[in-house]
Amino acid sequence: MDDDEELAIPVPINNDLERRIADAFEVFDHAGNKTVDVREVGTIVRGLGCCPTEAEVQEIIVAVEDPETAGSIHLSRFLPYISQIITEHKYEPASPEELLKAFHTVDVEQRGFLTKECVSTLMTQGGEPFNQDELDEMLEIAIDPHTQTVPYEYYINQLMYEPEGEHNVYNLADRVEAEKPPPVIVTRRMSSYLKNAANIL
Repeated sequence: MDDDEELAIPVPINNDLERRIADAFEVFDHAGNKTVDVREVGTIVRGLGCCPTEAEVQEIIVAVEDPETAGSIHLSRFLPYISQIITEHKYEPASPEELLKAFHTVDVEQRGFLTKECVSTLMTQGGEPFNQDELDEMLEIAIDPHTQTVPYEYYINQLMYEPEGEHNVYNLADRVEAEKPPPVIVTRRMSSYLKNAANIL
């Protein structure tokens, strides 16, 4: 089977979670052949409501990149992998409480704000550093124009949009998992084991 025939095979969508993932994927499938450029993976996954680091995005790419066509990802590989990630609640965004705790850790004087310089240093030198464009975008929202500081409780409130119900992809995954039928457990009696053993001998 050549590549064109493989691309033409429909990818089965088995539940609402897979439909949500496929819809997000298809936004970036500009050729309509169920493939996207690897550079779109981070955008797709974050668009679903996940918060992976750049290193985690690279791990996803390594796991799902098409071995035959480097630089592209086919929906048939992407869909089950991302579905499993979401079902396992990986890359969930931090809660407002976790963010507040992190800000309190940095704000040792407990002033309720951080200076622009402090935030800039933290975001460009610690953890997974922001590039200048990302930093500028963040500061545009975070900085109070009157005080030139980051009043972090206000900033967290601006940031936090918590989708309700199944708009949250993790809630959707929980429902899909709960609806799966329980696995069928096959029990065998000792007599059948003995009978099979006797037949072998």
